[in-house]
Amino acid sequence: MPTDATDAPRVPDKPTLEGIEATWSAAWEDERLYRFNPGAPREQVFSIDTPPPTVSGSLHMGSVFGYVQTDALARYRRMSGWELFYPMGWDDNGLPTERRVQTYFGVRCDPSLPYDPAFEPAAEPGKEDIPVSRPNFIALCNQLTAQDEKVFEDLWRRLGLSVDWTRSYATIDERSRRASQRMFLHNLRRGEAYSAEAPTLWDVDYQTAVAQAEMEDRDQSGAYHRLRFEDIEIDTTRPELLAACVALVAHPDDERFADRFGTAVHTPLFGVEVPILAHPLADPEKGSGIAMICTFGDVTDVIWWRELQLPTRSIVTRAGRITDAPPPGIDDGPAWRAIAGLTVKAAQRAIVTLLAESGDLIGEPRAITHPVKFYERGDRPLEIVTSRQWYIRNGGRDAPLRQALLERGAELRWHPPYMQVRYDNWVNGLNSDWLVSRQRYFGVPVPVWYPLGPDGVPDHAAAIVPDEASLPIDPTTDAPPGYDPGQRGVPGGFVGDADIMDTWATSSLTPQIACGWEDDPDLFASTFPMSLRPQGPEIIRTWLFSTTLRSHLEHGTLPWHDTALNGWVLDPNHKKMSKSKGNVVTPMPLVEEFGSDAVRYWACNGRPGTDTAVDTGVMKIGRRLAIKILNASKFSLGRLAGGPVPGPAAVSAALDRALLARLADVVTQATAAFEEFDYARAQEFAEAFFWSFCDDYVELVKTRAYGEGDAAAADSARATLALALSVQLRLFAPFLPFVTEEVWRWWQPGSVHRAAWPTIGELELEGGAAAGDASVLQVAGEVLGAVRRAKTTEKRSMRAKVRRLTVSGPADILAAVDAARSDLIDAGGVEELLLVEADVLSITVELAEEA
Repeated sequence: MPTDATDAPRVPDKPTLEGIEATWSAAWEDERLYRFNPGAPREQVFSIDTPPPTVSGSLHMGSVFGYVQTDALARYRRMSGWELFYPMGWDDNGLPTERRVQTYFGVRCDPSLPYDPAFEPAAEPGKEDIPVSRPNFIALCNQLTAQDEKVFEDLWRRLGLSVDWTRSYATIDERSRRASQRMFLHNLRRGEAYSAEAPTLWDVDYQTAVAQAEMEDRDQSGAYHRLRFEDIEIDTTRPELLAACVALVAHPDDERFADRFGTAVHTPLFGVEVPILAHPLADPEKGSGIAMICTFGDVTDVIWWRELQLPTRSIVTRAGRITDAPPPGIDDGPAWRAIAGLTVKAAQRAIVTLLAESGDLIGEPRAITHPVKFYERGDRPLEIVTSRQWYIRNGGRDAPLRQALLERGAELRWHPPYMQVRYDNWVNGLNSDWLVSRQRYFGVPVPVWYPLGPDGVPDHAAAIVPDEASLPIDPTTDAPPGYDPGQRGVPGGFVGDADIMDTWATSSLTPQIACGWEDDPDLFASTFPMSLRPQGPEIIRTWLFSTTLRSHLEHGTLPWHDTALNGWVLDPNHKKMSKSKGNVVTPMPLVEEFGSDAVRYWACNGRPGTDTAVDTGVMKIGRRLAIKILNASKFSLGRLAGGPVPGPAAVSAALDRALLARLADVVTQATAAFEEFDYARAQEFAEAFFWSFCDDYVELVKTRAYGEGDAAAADSARATLALALSVQLRLFAPFLPFVTEEVWRWWQPGSVHRAAWPTIGELELEGGAAAGDASVLQVAGEVLGAVRRAKTTEKRSMRAKVRRLTVSGPADILAAVDAARSDLIDAGGVEELLLVEADVLSITVELAEEA
């Protein structure tokens, strides 16, 4: 609010919320209101690493929740004088998109097929998926994600996200592929990326390797089977892996087996000699206290296999079936032929039958429920297969790197602070390096080739890498330096790596992608490290950790200074929303019913890091708040019509000064909350003051503001209304951008979203900052409230006269009432106001006789 008088406002006769979203969204775009100024000094730039939503279907309220909260923080920073770098990304590569494309078009990718430039998907998917080439499949992925991104962008615009749409990117676009491949090559050059033939957790449905961060434990029904290994009994839930057994293991302090360590026994059915070994991970209290080590039944088997240097005897294929041929050391006898080629479940039934017939199954299987590892999107338990994969070192096997990453976590400012423990627990719990290769199709290709020897076998130890200037490349279609395309697959020629990188291997580089790492050095210098990473708590272990890792390895710094974590969004019954449960709530119907500002109000009502239910009751409150802002603004500005608006120098009445003193406190509180990234508290402070402003102050000054009586007193009220409205609109602007913009443009130049965040300096009056006794407004409000209640109790009109109003209380309270005497008399219709000293406050209302 300028200190000098302004022109009279132009208030519509019937203010409404209808249509304001479309009006102001279009105006903001036309005015380029949220465009980043690349020429801004580095110290003035606030850059936000916006989460790129997964483009694989429709958004739900969980997405709206976090993005609106981030936008409130962004709008506050912009109004506080920062130059906002606030891009939007789309996470469109990886398994979710592939699955959606398969379902939507009724196709499946077959890399052996040639590209068909004339291929068109069927109008309606058939019962059987149509096989298509990898290039055709990728083209369909790009087609569908482009459609989805448009729908998502329309929703974000409808909700008023103040992102710079000229700075958007997709995790599969050329810029992202180039950054992802460049970073991989840097990791490879420094020895942080490596390939290895190793046990790998494998999803048999998705046909891809799965990283530790993508796994989850699910309780499953199973059974313990007690097997006889000569004179030793062991319990196992996976008897079908008996042919893969390479050792038995017990705890080194278990006296039951002390004299057996270093000896051997033979496996039942297959008769293979296996050693009995000691290892501290063996649990003496579990089963019989001794376990069989198979290659590979679970992740503990992998640890034992590696640390005890055991042989490999793998029998499970990538399809989730037992191999047709027996592994080394196993005879192709009746026991093997009974399970060869079967699924693991069928093999278990067959082995149990054979063990029972041979007498090596002791008793009946004992039913249990135990945690089993699944891919987070998968439907069947993971298997462990041996395959060649790419890894990036992440501290799982490197104590100094682990410690460095823990120190990075301590350096980062967490909001709320307790979220840091989730990061620390994840880092401390890592037991393997980050597996980044995936056996899928739609993603960023691993940018290497391998020379083929005279026998046509690839030499994985001599990977051929591209020149960075040629990135991005696809080794399945591009030829490496020094080779002709005709040498692909030919002995003495080359072969391209067929894998793509994990989607997190690209998403972990969102700061580098958005900030133009090595593509735009000036932009990168002014925006990186970024200011803020907002995100959900469930991906601390994936997105936040992996981004921290990549930045630490490449730049030796954190990728951002602060991180703000939102909570989960629950359904109206306070249950976690899930597509499988059918309780997902989509945002557009709620936006249509209550309006964008109301939905934003609900989102910002959820405290940082706190789970919040979808609550239409809260949205109704948000809508009423927006309507009240329209109506209160119409009243306030209506008092300012007919001439220039008085400036703050005109404020003289005690009640007016009291209001501004209280408002100065609110500005201080809301600003402090925003500085701690607590948007919810900032909204709470602004809202609480606003209702008091409407219910108490506006009612108290109505008569005076109409210009009845003393002109100076009227100007004081009018100046206070103008200043208070200006400040409050700016306090609400981060949360309710549409209604605040609507009202602001009735009487102020430009946009409220480019106006300065309010300060107590604006509320400085003669005698000091916001000089006034806030208790005057508080006490006057209490007295006026008592008058209203008395009239309501007697079922009388609010215009009914009060014959006598007696206020008893301590001297300071009576002084506050006396300071607001004229306004109380006018607002309450009071004929006589008596003040009586007493120890405690009491208010007596005597209504006049009805005419």
